[in-house]
Formats: sequence, structure tokens, C-alpha cells
Amino acid sequence: MRLIFITLLALALATAVGLGSTYMTATRGTDLGTLTIGAWTARPKSGTSEVDPYSRASIARSGELPVGTGDGIAFTATTDDKKKPLDGRCDVVVSGVTPAARFWTLTLFDRKGHLVANSLQRYGFTSQEIVRGSDGGFEIRVAARSRAGNWLPTGGIERYALMLRLYDTPVGVATRTQRDAPMPAISTVNCP
Repeated sequence: MRLIFITLLALALATAVGLGSTYMTATRGTDLGTLTIGAWTARPKSGTSEVDPYSRASIARSGELPVGTGDGIAFTATTDDKKKPLDGRCDVVVSGVTPAARFWTLTLFDRKGHLVANSLQRYGFTSQEIVRGSDGGFEIRVAARSRAGNWLPTGGIERYALMLRLYDTPVGVATRTQRDAPMPAISTVNCP
């Protein structure tokens, strides 16, 4: 009787640990096959048949279609370069240049992956509409209140994520450093 009880207890414990770890990786993701440059993180294999099972589960749970490996790559950022979480009540500056790409988009999402509602109905910028400096660099202000130049409204939400999608780019699985792919800097400049 004691052996049966211990066996059932071990099976219940193994089931709880297995289901718990599966839930955690499906909701929070894993670092398997990730590419991190500064505050930006991408999963280059998520649009291929070589995607790991945890990323596949996360994609199935969210319902978001990944950018195909032949089309480009998507980078996300939830913190600035100093690892401070992106806060919609603060002024955040995204500046610099992007890696070589035929076209790119920068979009603001809430932490659940939805576009952030705002009165201007501006949810992001594209490489074709951004105002650039004479050196080719750009500066985007992400803030709750109106700012001059390239301004992306946050609607005052507490936490958000930025997604930079690069289309028709050499950045991918072989990319490893900032030198390979010069990503824009993200800095919090004013926070009440």
C-alpha cells in the first residue's frame, strides 16, 4: 500500500512540475535560439520549420504569425538600454540607425500584444515616413504628451513593448553583435 501511495505521489508531483514548466515557457517564452542586441531581442528561427517546440507553443498561444525567415526578422524591446522597463508615463527616445533593410516598421504594443489606443490613431512609424537627420539617423520620442518631430503616443499606459520589423534584410541567424546589426538605442530621458 505504501509503494502505491509513493508512486501516485511521484506521478502527481511530476505531472504538476511538467504542466507548470510548460505553462511558464508557453506564456513567457524561452531564450532558446534568441538573438539579443542591446535592448532588442529576436527569435530568427521562429518563422522557419526549425523553430523550437517552446517557441512554437508560444506562437500557437498568442496567434501571432511570425515574420518568415526569407521575409525578414522582428525585434522586440520591453526595456531601455539600461534594463529599465519601458513606461508609457515617461519620455523614451529611440535613436540612431537600423541595420540594412529594404523596409522597416517600428510599432508600439501593450504587454499583451495589442496596439495601444490613442487619439491620433498613430501606432508606429515606417522607414518611408520617418524624419531623419542629415547623417541618416533618426530620433523617435515615445511619450504620453505631444512632442515635436517623430512622436509616438503611449496613451499613458504603464508598460509597453516596441517591435522593430526589418524586411528584406541580411540580419538573421548568423548575426551576433551590434557591429553585425547596428540597432537603435533606447533611453529613458524624462520620467515623472
